[in-house]
Amino acid sequence: MSRKPDSAPLLIACALGIEHLALCSGDRTGADGPVTLLRTGMGPRAAERSVLRALADPAHAGAAVLATGFCAGLAPGMHPGDLVVAEEARNPRGTTACVRSDLLVKELARCLPGRMVHTGPLTGSDHVVRGQERSELFATGAIAVDMESAATLHSAVRTGPRPVAAVRVVVDAPEHELVRIGTLRGGISAFRVLRAILPAFFEWHRSLLLPRR
Repeated sequence: MSRKPDSAPLLIACALGIEHLALCSGDRTGADGPVTLLRTGMGPRAAERSVLRALADPAHAGAAVLATGFCAGLAPGMHPGDLVVAEEARNPRGTTACVRSDLLVKELARCLPGRMVHTGPLTGSDHVVRGQERSELFATGAIAVDMESAATLHSAVRTGPRPVAAVRVVVDAPEHELVRIGTLRGGISAFRVLRAILPAFFEWHRSLLLPRR
């Protein structure tokens, strides 16, 4: 039996335990259809394995996939706690276009008034980016980098057409490099922001179930 459109699932993927904790402690009311919070583990290979395994489960047939968690900002002027909404996610395997990024920007602004939201390409890496490498990635046009989003979205669309998106919270930036996420002010700010943004994800998901005008 095919799944009804109004019960299409949403798979929200993150890598770290602290990211998963933030999402699990957020407001989960208002979801349309089943929602799964998937902790993939760190790095692109772990993300790919976890996402492919999850989407092979019939319970996730037709699922929209949203990658989230923390990231490193690349653009000067970014601050910990800023939000990044990807227009596309890049890695060596290619570029994956994100769906309805404009709506995510709108809903994030509603959830967190006054919080800065940046939009643009999100690039993938297999290691933590520091110093000069950050500048080199910014020169490619990317505005932020993380290790899992591009692999997550690329793996998701490999299994068949589906809506994908990525929203990341800046935990360090060119003028605000951090060493340990959990103990510094920027990491605490990013945790609080990540905990607050689930309603925006649900509104994005709901918009996918409605006919486009």
